[in-house]
Amino acid sequence: MSELRAVIFDVDGTMADTERDGHRLAFNRAFVEAGLDWDWDVSLYGDLLAVAGGKERIRFYLNNYKPDFVQVPNLDKFIAELHAVKTQHYQQLVASGAIPLRPGVKRLLQEARSNSVRLAIATTAALPNVIALLQLSLAPDALEWFEVIAAGDIVPAKKPAPDIYQYVLQDMSLSAPDCIAIEDSRHGLQAATTVGIKTVITINDYTQNQDFAGAALVLNHLGEPEEPFTVIAGDAGDTSHLNLELLRRLHAR
Repeated sequence: MSELRAVIFDVDGTMADTERDGHRLAFNRAFVEAGLDWDWDVSLYGDLLAVAGGKERIRFYLNNYKPDFVQVPNLDKFIAELHAVKTQHYQQLVASGAIPLRPGVKRLLQEARSNSVRLAIATTAALPNVIALLQLSLAPDALEWFEVIAAGDIVPAKKPAPDIYQYVLQDMSLSAPDCIAIEDSRHGLQAATTVGIKTVITINDYTQNQDFAGAALVLNHLGEPEEPFTVIAGDAGDTSHLNLELLRRLHAR
């Protein structure tokens, strides 16, 4: 087994609880601005999260919940423009401080950097949303922390397809055994493990009941020394928060 050379992070739900109080609210604000009477409540949005990608989610909603929606001349253009407005609202929410990072995220990133472990992002979130979250919730220079930021439509097939992880590995000239991934969902776990990357799961309200068989470790969050995590599945030994030492142990198993 090679040494751990890189940690690859998902963003939405993993770095921050962006879905319920970020993206969902931004979608609803975009709908209001467009004069639409659509409302994605917490429960409905949980169902829609089974579809990866914001534009894909809108299209799925139209097909399955609004079959009588009057078709616009160019549906692709309509969805893209609606999603662009949603992105603006999301960035405003991030800028307001409404979406803090989850416990342990910044600490673990800083520890990896200080120990020369390479960092990357593999997410289906739109790139502008990722940039906004990183710069406003992590650090102004946060984009420089990551060697690769693979986001949005950079690959044709989104999670659970493995394309985004294949892209990151190729761009970093690494193989799967060099890395470990941190995800929050079944789709993310499938995408990473399909290419052979061991994966740590940090659940959230929307993903807590998903099947995480095959994960190296499943946690309620990454934890802090003063805010220990709860292990849901796997063995963390006597460690109370996800640190580089524990990641290396998991990677070596």
